Amino acid sequence: MSKLFSPLKLGNHTLPNRITVAPMCQYSAVDGSMTDWHIMHLGSMATSGASMLVIEAAGVVPEGRITPQCVGLYSDANEEALTRVTKFVRSVSPIVVGIQLAHAGRKASSHRPWNGRGPLKPNEGAWQCDAPSAIALDKEWPVPHAMTREDMENAKSAWVKAAQRAARAGMDFVEVHSTHGYLFSEFLSPLSNQRTDDYGGSLQNRMRFPLEVFKAMRAAFPADKFMGAKISGTDFYDGGWTPDDAVVYASELKKAGSDYVTVSGGGVRLDAKVPIGPGYQVPFAERVKKESGICTGAVGLITQAKQAEDIVTSGKADFISLARALLFNQIGRAHV
Repeated sequence: MSKLFSPLKLGNHTLPNRITVAPMCQYSAVDGSMTDWHIMHLGSMATSGASMLVIEAAGVVPEGRITPQCVGLYSDANEEALTRVTKFVRSVSPIVVGIQLAHAGRKASSHRPWNGRGPLKPNEGAWQCDAPSAIALDKEWPVPHAMTREDMENAKSAWVKAAQRAARAGMDFVEVHSTHGYLFSEFLSPLSNQRTDDYGGSLQNRMRFPLEVFKAMRAAFPADKFMGAKISGTDFYDGGWTPDDAVVYASELKKAGSDYVTVSGGGVRLDAKVPIGPGYQVPFAERVKKESGICTGAVGLITQAKQAEDIVTSGKADFISLARALLFNQIGRAHV
């Protein structure tokens, strides 16, 4: 019996296997709205055989998008486009479908990867970015606006509204993005959060805003739908977020009603030394799973079937989350 292909219960759903599709930014939206490209991409992923599909990060406000071409879920048009995509996916697959809701923080207003990833210039449509503190991502990046309490309350409201839109669009779940150096990750990491109020300093204070937002979303999201979060296992940088912090945060998310976490990491510092290799993020997932007790997903160069089977069989994670491995598999099938 393969553990990888055994059932897993999440919320009111029983996944037939433990292979899930990670959110993959496509940088192909128009004013935040999905297009035919997303029909093609997500339809392909939905028929991959995986049990759960997480749609790419959707900005909860326009200025929360990574690039001008990123998906958003802040307007009626965005919601209508997502509903169209969801209906198509459901017409071709029984896969459980959700969307990752996000705010890029100080990493917003940037170019698409194939255009260099750097910050947009004023003549390229750049916008003012928000962050917990007025600390630039790097020397070539603009200094972000340090969010006031009013800004934070407005952002919380936007997250809640986006979750409600996701429910109306037919999502089975929503995933809260709090890793990779985006807004929640910036609040959580002492490298990017140097606030002196109740939202900075200690770990409890740095977790306060992401947890407040998560709880507000959980209260507004239908009870029969589930919620999860993508979190950091580490910043890969001295003085930053640690695996100890990840265990505490995952435990608090579980108390707040999160049904799972997927553990990734990095992104707060561009000069972090990340020891990339097969399964390099898995040890962080293993620790979170064992010490917090929450259902945990693993990511990070999981490319081989035996490797994936070992991760779940040995109890390092409850499920695996694949992105490029599934894309490469689709390319291979297209050439057969």
